[in-house]
Amino acid sequence: MQKHQSLTEMSPRQRWSSKLPESHSEKKKKKKRMKQQRKHGKSPVLCIGEEQPKNCFTELQVLKGHFDIVRFLVQIDDFRFASAGDDGLVLVWSVETGERLQELRGHSQQITAISTVSCGDGFTSLITASSDRSLSLWDPDTGNRVQTISDLQSSVKCLLVLERLSVWLSGGEELCVWDKDFQLLCHRQKHSDTGIAALVELPKNCVAVAVDKEIVIYRLTVSSDSSMLLDEVTRCSDHHDQIRALINVNDRTFASGSHAGELILWDSANFRNVAYEHILWEESQPSSQTEIRLAAPKPSEMSIQHLTSNGRLILAAVGSGLYVYDVVTKAVVAYRRAAHDSNVLHTMLLSDGELMSCSEDGSVRMWEIQDLPLAAEPASAGFFGMWTFGRSSKQPGPQSKKVLEIPNLRTLELTGDLIGHSGAVQMFLSFREKGLVTCSTDHLLILWKDGERQSRLRSQALFQKLEENGGL
Repeated sequence: MQKHQSLTEMSPRQRWSSKLPESHSEKKKKKKRMKQQRKHGKSPVLCIGEEQPKNCFTELQVLKGHFDIVRFLVQIDDFRFASAGDDGLVLVWSVETGERLQELRGHSQQITAISTVSCGDGFTSLITASSDRSLSLWDPDTGNRVQTISDLQSSVKCLLVLERLSVWLSGGEELCVWDKDFQLLCHRQKHSDTGIAALVELPKNCVAVAVDKEIVIYRLTVSSDSSMLLDEVTRCSDHHDQIRALINVNDRTFASGSHAGELILWDSANFRNVAYEHILWEESQPSSQTEIRLAAPKPSEMSIQHLTSNGRLILAAVGSGLYVYDVVTKAVVAYRRAAHDSNVLHTMLLSDGELMSCSEDGSVRMWEIQDLPLAAEPASAGFFGMWTFGRSSKQPGPQSKKVLEIPNLRTLELTGDLIGHSGAVQMFLSFREKGLVTCSTDHLLILWKDGERQSRLRSQALFQKLEENGGL
């Protein structure tokens, strides 16, 4: 099969100043944004120099094959991943060589969700959902479509595989439970006009389903006649606005984030609200009083687009900013109000001290949690709101909050800026030392590599070849 990639090896100085060609529309948007920034006396959010010693990604490989926006990346195994997007294609790639291994064709419209499912004996399949109101099961080794379900009542927005029950769920206007042979086991009818936004697995065969402003908890049980039942347990109704993100934190906790900037932690056993945070971006006005008045922020500045967790920390993408919250101490660890020039779309915690984010502005950035300088002024609750425990009051309208000093607050220091895409970076996928994959609205994927590691591998391959040929 023909390879669709080009490898560019660059010095650090060349790499940081390089960028793939921008389209005319992208250039106009960028020029307009810079003009607005100059008009309001603002400079671009952050600028890191050419010397980035903590950024190992000094080589990049451009992967071509899609013809529209690439929205999804999913890891198949330690050596392969799949990409999918608005062109209806699913492409399987090698992370080591960048070679396109398979092209999965079958959907007539954009892909809306993708997931892997284990089929036993170490074999992994792909499940895809599309706007053409169909679901498909694929063999990534051969590229064949094994199963397909068409003529669904609505398109599926999210997928969840429950390996221990050997079933998987699809969420759209209705919630459906399927076995691995693509047979419908049970379903629940229409869930509001907005449909199901996210699904998360919980202990004791429960699932959390984000529907508009609510989280509906269901329990899967097997009846006496061996049929699968989907019973509603409770509804969590503490959000004021539509839920945009839903994640598992650990075995005891899950979290949700809303369009209004609300971050809520939930107990996975009793489904109670254990921590509630309303993230607001307002600064305090100069005043001798100890209170600040909160004005209504713009929705784009406070919406939680993405949440991720490593079990101890939660990283929230809020507008163009980033927040790190410690689940154990129930305290804000660090934040960066303007981490990007535009909305942050995807995040990842690399460790307790390192993280990564990508944005609509086309950048992928690496961060390190560092101590604030001693001369730094104490942060106030105006940046974060106040952490409260128990059920939220849901009182209409903003309220005044007292200024609080947040002890042990740290900052996010920019350590790397990966410049390569000319459009919004939708998400990324890390293969640790093998590299990092990003996808974008520019129809491209970029495989970022550790330059020093790649150089060592090339040297090893060269010496091995010389030994096989009997030396020079």
